[in-house]
Amino acid sequence: MKRIFLAFFALILATLPGWASDLNPRDGWAVHRTGKSYDALVADVKTAVKANGLIAVTQAGPTKAAAARGIAIPGNRVIGIFNNDFAVRVLETSTAAMIEAPIRLYVTENEDGTATLSYKLPSHVFAPYMEEGGAVLEGIAQELDKTFRVIAETAAKQSH
Repeated sequence: MKRIFLAFFALILATLPGWASDLNPRDGWAVHRTGKSYDALVADVKTAVKANGLIAVTQAGPTKAAAARGIAIPGNRVIGIFNNDFAVRVLETSTAAMIEAPIRLYVTENEDGTATLSYKLPSHVFAPYMEEGGAVLEGIAQELDKTFRVIAETAAKQSH
């Protein structure tokens, strides 16, 4: 009887929605809600990244692995982007700042089935290294802020 109860309890937990909450704006972040599906936004982000001269160098997300374990959670993907030009330029200003590369984009599925693209502003990510990296690092961070904004705006409006 105890096994049946535990199995029943586990089944109930597995069927509960896996939603924490939709992402909302926060200090140092850019949050772009879209009307797109999660899969469409992931694809459009990858296209926009490439079109803007950066490379998706890492990708991770728990959604498929959780599904393989029988747990349904909303779409969730972290895409780390950068390129060698930025890497070399950042290293010329601060060895420590390179720990932040690649800088991540975060695609999340919302409760209503739409998706959101969020990221920490590169200027926010590199802020702890500004004393060491100086005006040159600040300029790189501002350049990346602009590039990330263009990527986000392009991905948000791009028709899949």
